[in-house]
Amino acid sequence: MSTISKRKSRSRPQNRRQQPRPVNKGYGDAGASWHKKATKGFRAMSGSPKEDIDANNYTLRQRARMLYMAAPIATSAIRTNRTNVVGIGLQLKSRIDREALGMTQEAADAWQAQAEREFALWSENKRACDATGVNNFAAMQQLALSSWLVSGDVFAVVKQYEPTPLTPYSLRLHLIEADRVATPTTSGIITPMLLTTGKAANGNTIYDGVEVNGDGQIEAYHIRSTYPFELGSTTTTWARVQAYGERTGLPNILHVMESERPDQYRGVSYLAQVIEPLLQLRRYTESELTAAVVESFFTAFIKTEAGAGDNPFNEVGSSLPEVSRDPNEYEMGPGQINIMEPGEDVTFADPKRPASGFNTFLRAICEQVGAALEIPADLLLKSFNSSYSASRAALMEAWKAFRMRRKWFVDDFCTPVYEIWLSEAVARGRISAPGFFADPAIRAAYLGAEWIGPSQGQLDPTKEITAEILAIGEGITTREQATIRLNGGQWDANVDQLTRENEKLRAAQGQVDQSTAASGTISAALREAIVAEAIKSIKEGDKHENA
Repeated sequence: MSTISKRKSRSRPQNRRQQPRPVNKGYGDAGASWHKKATKGFRAMSGSPKEDIDANNYTLRQRARMLYMAAPIATSAIRTNRTNVVGIGLQLKSRIDREALGMTQEAADAWQAQAEREFALWSENKRACDATGVNNFAAMQQLALSSWLVSGDVFAVVKQYEPTPLTPYSLRLHLIEADRVATPTTSGIITPMLLTTGKAANGNTIYDGVEVNGDGQIEAYHIRSTYPFELGSTTTTWARVQAYGERTGLPNILHVMESERPDQYRGVSYLAQVIEPLLQLRRYTESELTAAVVESFFTAFIKTEAGAGDNPFNEVGSSLPEVSRDPNEYEMGPGQINIMEPGEDVTFADPKRPASGFNTFLRAICEQVGAALEIPADLLLKSFNSSYSASRAALMEAWKAFRMRRKWFVDDFCTPVYEIWLSEAVARGRISAPGFFADPAIRAAYLGAEWIGPSQGQLDPTKEITAEILAIGEGITTREQATIRLNGGQWDANVDQLTRENEKLRAAQGQVDQSTAASGTISAALREAIVAEAIKSIKEGDKHENA
């Protein structure tokens, strides 16, 4: 016992000094391991959103914009989203809750049609909706979406102008780029990278231009009159824009962004995670292109004992003067002849360019970039060489992301704009909406709306339209929903137009209206033909793909 006790007493100080951390336990033996060779050098550091995001946003914006302007894949990613999410502009379709409002269907249809006409009066006139008078509302949607994706967020300041006979509404929107919303400084120069957080005069905290109260709620935004480091600009002044009006409760400024983390008040560029591979891909593409161009030149170098100026040869490829007269530089070009000085020689490497695996490597990188951006490589490259099933699966996957971003954009931009506009329309008496300002539930019933944009399109119209017709017949979907999915149109407007067209055709052909029985017979025959075609297509299986 005494021997054991002595051993224990000797070992106690050693145990206290070492205190080994537990190993091979939980995540300590996985991603949090400091002992595995693969992870012990992985010293990741992360902090609060203001440290990880706000402090780095200025650099991310500049790099994302440069890639958008100079890297084709980055340009494709942004414009593919713009074309599919917004397209020519999201169109308002009023959808009031007529049951809550106690309206008949006819009255509801009439109210909705009037609201859409009045909104078009404002939205289709660039002088009526844009504070700068440059874009109509559809073009402002395109600009706002592109700026959101490239810069991480975009702002729209709500302004009020004096109405005129041609512009009866005072509402104007002024789009503000992300750089101009920043934490104020006394010098007017951009806040240093790690000092994007400041204090407002009222004690609120300002996170990169967004003023937040003690409860974490946004109260105001701080906007610069100039861009950071703008050359030739006037003295920078700051404007504090309160987030919501005190009397109306309506937003004074709209903020479009995607949140990645809690307590985040500024957005991150859509390209942030792929900036490095896109930059390297741009460099690689430029290198391959330059190598291919150089290899295509037929350039001759003449070595002579005579002086270089005594040789009678001239350039073959161009009549323009030499770009450089430096004796240490030689020009290369199609049919170029260079006279070398005595004793000089030129040796070329043989790079075997363009590389045979260029396309394969390019697509492999685009697949990784596309996975991060939720855009399949086929769509990113606009190259559709896969089978019907593979292409359709890629398109459907991309459209999940497009619909998601459209919903976010509608919630942050279109819906608030419509509420501000409708509030003014009702207040001015241009639209009748009893109870709009008295009851929030009535207000919400009047504000019901859909924003219709580009549709997914069809790879095989016969199959997909057949599927929609069958779904309508079984009550799975409606004609209106099917019309929106197939071509983004409006079923009500289509029916009205078809009625007018059919009446004109019957009048031109001297026909009378068909009987209900005949119409029913034709409809049943058409349905049977569609079902037969669908069954045939299913039985054929993959024959279409293998053709």
